[in-house]
Amino acid sequence: MAIRYPNGKQYVPVQRTDIQKKINPSFSNRGKTLEDELNESNEYYLSRGMAVIHKKPVPIQVVNVRYPARSAAVITEAYFRTPSTTDFNGVWSGKYIDFEAKETKNTTSFPLQNIHEHQVNHMKDVTEQGGVAFLIVKFSSLDRYFILSYDHFKGFWERMLVGGRKSITLVEFEKTSTEIESGYNPRLDYLQAVATLVDQQTKELKGRETYE
Repeated sequence: MAIRYPNGKQYVPVQRTDIQKKINPSFSNRGKTLEDELNESNEYYLSRGMAVIHKKPVPIQVVNVRYPARSAAVITEAYFRTPSTTDFNGVWSGKYIDFEAKETKNTTSFPLQNIHEHQVNHMKDVTEQGGVAFLIVKFSSLDRYFILSYDHFKGFWERMLVGGRKSITLVEFEKTSTEIESGYNPRLDYLQAVATLVDQQTKELKGRETYE
């Protein structure tokens, strides 16, 4: 039976030999994008009843379609109907999860030009409604992954808007975010990092309420 992701892409399990597992834990994931890794992790969560999180479909308007065969149709021209928000959303432990996934080959910083203003506004709206909004950033050359909450991200975004640096340094990620360790099942167990993020937000909220 063929298993497909919500975006229609077929899931193909990766076969690893015992030798490959011992030599290099990330052997089978070479060349995979962050989106691929998150889709596999989300399938793992869903199959075990841990969370329901999917890649959001891209809203497009089809303009032209070519039919090379009766049973086949090829879209030759299409446009985005509305600006996309973030990449993934869903429900975990009774909480609404919404996040953007980005990767960079840069080894020292993450360029903020990779994020759009409407995405930042969307994460702000989600947070104000009690949802959990964040970014997952992969430094692909370093094989390192970080989860950065919107509350911490907005400080870097506002710094850029007033003329400050236009990127978030690796050191700043190490200080303000939670690093995600890669593995096998799931490839990226980012929900552990989300749990840490939620605990921190809860403590900060209680602290503000006590102060007030």
